[in-house]
Amino acid sequence: MNASMSGEYEVVRTDEEWRQVLTPEQYAVMRGHGTERPGSCALNHEKRPGTFSCAGCGQPLFQSARKFESGTGWPSFNDPVEGAVATTMDRSHGMVRTEVHCARCGSHLGHVFPDGPPPTYQRYCINGVAMTFDPD
Repeated sequence: MNASMSGEYEVVRTDEEWRQVLTPEQYAVMRGHGTERPGSCALNHEKRPGTFSCAGCGQPLFQSARKFESGTGWPSFNDPVEGAVATTMDRSHGMVRTEVHCARCGSHLGHVFPDGPPPTYQRYCINGVAMTFDPD
């Protein structure tokens, strides 16, 4: 059973520890399942080769080669690093979506939709505030 199914993660912190590690905006998105304002994060415009990682635990999540401009105002990717993310059903706000969270610490990252470009046709729509970027 993987972490997303069992509720157990490699990185576990108390609520207070999360508040010390994350900014208030990161905490609202990553631990409170919020969403940043579209177009508000500089990572949406990041185009250099490199790795996007979880702001909560440092797990590599996406490679820049898989990033594309979706026009949504959030960083979008075709495919995550293998094993880096997990998904759950999100039934909030009167709709059913697939939530994406970090497989290592469980932090909310965003959602995935089946309307992306080839080859995966997936659009991982990720809150920029939930990630850091390390250029190659």
